[in-house]
Order: sequence, then structure tokens, then C-alpha cells
Amino acid sequence: MEKNFDAWHQRKAAIERDGRPRVFFHEREVWWCSIGLLVFKKFNKEVCWTLPLSTKVKIGKFYVPIRLGDGVARVAIVSQLRLVDGKRLIHKIGTIGEHNYAEIQKAVINLCSL
Repeated sequence: MEKNFDAWHQRKAAIERDGRPRVFFHEREVWWCSIGLLVFKKFNKEVCWTLPLSTKVKIGKFYVPIRLGDGVARVAIVSQLRLVDGKRLIHKIGTIGEHNYAEIQKAVINLCSL
């Protein structure tokens, strides 16, 4: 698959200057951001650590089941932890429970311990 970096850079530039106000995000929330992702750790009003989500459920130390109460099976991909600017958050999908969030925290800590 050939990647079109020029098209991505044009889209990225449009995201930066589209004039939308910043959204307010919090830990444990699930947002759509070109890829579905979970806000794992908020650092300030502008950036956060996120975990990509997938509906292709896999089992292993890098995958944690996510429950949003809508019956759709999802996993957080812990090995793909990344820093994201809040400008990229498009719309909120939901919030996971505290117990589910604690499971993800343990998985991230275990990832850092490898």
C-alpha cells in the first residue's frame, strides 16, 4: 500500500486552522479522532496520552477489553500509546468505568516494565 503523505499534510494543515474551538476532554473518555481512541492521561487542556481502540478483538498483554455499554466489543491497544493534540478530537463517544480504566492503567504500567 502506497502512502500519500502530501494529502495527509494538507489535511493536517486544515485541522490546525479550521477555527474550531478546543474541546474539553478528560481521562477515561472515548473520542473519535480519525482513529477511535481513549484519552488515557490528560496533561493540560491541549494534549493527552491516548490509546487507539479496535473492534478487531485480540487477546494478549497489549490488548485490554473496553466496555462502553453499547454491546460493541472493543480493545484498547496498549502498545500504541501516543501523545495527541486536543485539536484532533472530533466527538466524544462515551466514558469507560473506573474499574475498566484501572485495568488499562495496569496494562500500561506492565508495558513500561517490559
